[in-house]
Amino acid sequence: MKHPVRTVLAASAFVALAVLAVPSAASANAIYPPSGSCTVSPATPAAGETVRFQCSAETFSPNEPVTITVTGENGAGAAIGMIKFAITTASGTSTSTDVGALSAVPITLPSNASGTYNIAAVSPTSAGSTAAATISSDGSGLPTTGLDSASLTGLWIGGGALVLAGAALGVTAMVRRSRRNAD
Repeated sequence: MKHPVRTVLAASAFVALAVLAVPSAASANAIYPPSGSCTVSPATPAAGETVRFQCSAETFSPNEPVTITVTGENGAGAAIGMIKFAITTASGTSTSTDVGALSAVPITLPSNASGTYNIAAVSPTSAGSTAAATISSDGSGLPTTGLDSASLTGLWIGGGALVLAGAALGVTAMVRRSRRNAD
């Protein structure tokens, strides 16, 4: 009698483990593309310029929906393909090719774009990949860094106002002391 109970318990434990293991295996992504499998061209566009975002073969499964997301300052003005979104992070969808690649998707950055824009592509079966575009505002192809002369003017005016306010407080304190000492 003891053997049939053990057999039933062992079979029940095996079935329970199998039932618990199936969902975790099903939720795993099937494709793990190498880093750098997606690119943006040009990588240093000017504000308002259209860039081309694409991913190499085997980044995704064949013919599946791919969600493309653009995140950056003033990202609400980005248009993916021909669609413009009025949200902070713009996103749209495309379909992967027969070899799991993502053909070039035109993304028009906002006219007031600045800084770096991260563009990501993911699908139901792949973690996808990302690429970045850094805005070049001087036309040289290099990102603009540091302060411009308009920003420096504001700093000089603000600093001068603080110095004048400090001097006025110092003069007021000296006048009060001299009046107290005179009395």
